[in-house]
Amino acid sequence: MLRARFHASLEEVARDDWNALVPNRHPFLSHEFLSGLERCGCIRPDLGWQPHHLTLWRGSELMAAAPCYLKGNSHGEFVFDYAWAEAYERMGLSYYPKLLCAVPYSPVVGPRLMVHAEHADESRAQLVRALCDEVARLGLSSAHANFLGEADDAALSGSWLARGDWQFHWTNPGYADFAAFLGALNAKRRKEIRRERERLANSGWRFERRRGGELSAEELQYVYFCYARTFMEKGNYPALTAPFFEHLSRTLGDRTLVVFARHEGELCAMAYFLEGDDALYGRYWGSERYAPGLHFECCYYQGIAHCIEQGLARFEPGAQGEHKLARGFLPVRVRSRHWLADARMRSAIARASEREAHWLEGYGASLLEHSPYATREP
Repeated sequence: MLRARFHASLEEVARDDWNALVPNRHPFLSHEFLSGLERCGCIRPDLGWQPHHLTLWRGSELMAAAPCYLKGNSHGEFVFDYAWAEAYERMGLSYYPKLLCAVPYSPVVGPRLMVHAEHADESRAQLVRALCDEVARLGLSSAHANFLGEADDAALSGSWLARGDWQFHWTNPGYADFAAFLGALNAKRRKEIRRERERLANSGWRFERRRGGELSAEELQYVYFCYARTFMEKGNYPALTAPFFEHLSRTLGDRTLVVFARHEGELCAMAYFLEGDDALYGRYWGSERYAPGLHFECCYYQGIAHCIEQGLARFEPGAQGEHKLARGFLPVRVRSRHWLADARMRSAIARASEREAHWLEGYGASLLEHSPYATREP
């Protein structure tokens, strides 16, 4: 039998023990990333996040884990359940706090129930039971697991309601260079991308890709400035702090990537990425100057070029954005699971989720009709 524990801080779990459960050096699941959010003030109760990480132990050996939080709101999750919260309120029930198994502020697909290969199914099943038991013990409304890998989605099937959405991912079948990628596109999209890139080059824009560990203090300050500027321009709160970006540079330097954009030598924009063994993840961007196509170059084309050069299989540029389709990113279904303690609410929300799923299937099919590739698959 494995013993379940919940932790109010990831600092209670040794870094090497936690990271031994993380596949493919997935940066968002690393101890460095998750503990850095806590240590650098990005995760706080006043922002709606209280760490409540789940671990399974055999004696003193860590066998399985799940990044978990008690949530006082639904901000920073990218699986939108505000209508559910309103329905609970109309019924005179409290939706918050809820238990969330996810990576804060990061709509990236990956394992949430992290297990060793040996006894993987048994460990996942025990993690699921522990989540449900904790909901009952604390009197919570629900438990949620967002952006699941296939094995976790299967482990959480049954009484956990399924929801889905579409993201746009780029896949690399083994392109020799960026020109080979363009050659796979239909003529219209190929010409548009070439025109966007040539316009920037001809008007004095230059781009460089740098690992986070190489950045100076001034460059890290610029990264944070651009990140915060973008959030504030859109009326959002920049939850990540300057010390957090500095922390990532120190601890995950080889797995962070920054694209800097200069116009006639002056630094004007940046895009920020994290990298695993097989995938690149686009995260943040900001610019002090507008230029047509600048966002696409920094956030998409430079990332695609990097994946080709490094032999990465996949590029996930972030949530939403149909404009990504024309730049070579195809729709990919992403999944979440939800366990609702109240049987009446579970039944009502299940019916709504079925209608939502039907609409999403049709939406995904319509997206594929606009594939930018000469054939349906790259």
